[in-house]
Amino acid sequence: MNKVEKTKVIDELVGELNANNKIYLADCSSLTVEKVNSFRRACFAKNISVKVVKNTLLKKAIERAGDSRLAELIPALKGETALIFSEVSNAPAKVIKEFRGKTGDKPVLKAAFVEEMVYLGDNNLDALASLKSKNELIGDVIALLQSPIQRVIGGLENKKGKEDAAA
Repeated sequence: MNKVEKTKVIDELVGELNANNKIYLADCSSLTVEKVNSFRRACFAKNISVKVVKNTLLKKAIERAGDSRLAELIPALKGETALIFSEVSNAPAKVIKEFRGKTGDKPVLKAAFVEEMVYLGDNNLDALASLKSKNELIGDVIALLQSPIQRVIGGLENKKGKEDAAA
């Protein structure tokens, strides 16, 4: 890869890093080609983008990216690195956990930048998987808002039923 090609790749990575606020770094080394392809298919089914990148190029892209907090991901750039982007904050963590259940201990979460927080290490996988997505949070809020209304309606129906029984 010559200097022009490297610059082009770095510019593309900078654009992707600036456009996404849900970024995962994973280690897929030692997985067979069949398992890597299976992992990519699982990610694709959940609208998750996966690409393997060179650490040196990703480091330069992180340094040029608009968010300075991404620099905290640089220590995780060792070994093979799969760069994972998603619209849903917990989706990649869930896919990694589900995939591990089928195949073993890989892929390993190296680091993540989710909702303006940096998570370093595979020990954060459970915490990331348990994060609620935007739609789940909206559903919880709607359920909380509906709960008092349902109690009032239930109380009124109960009162009406007692009045009808007394008459």
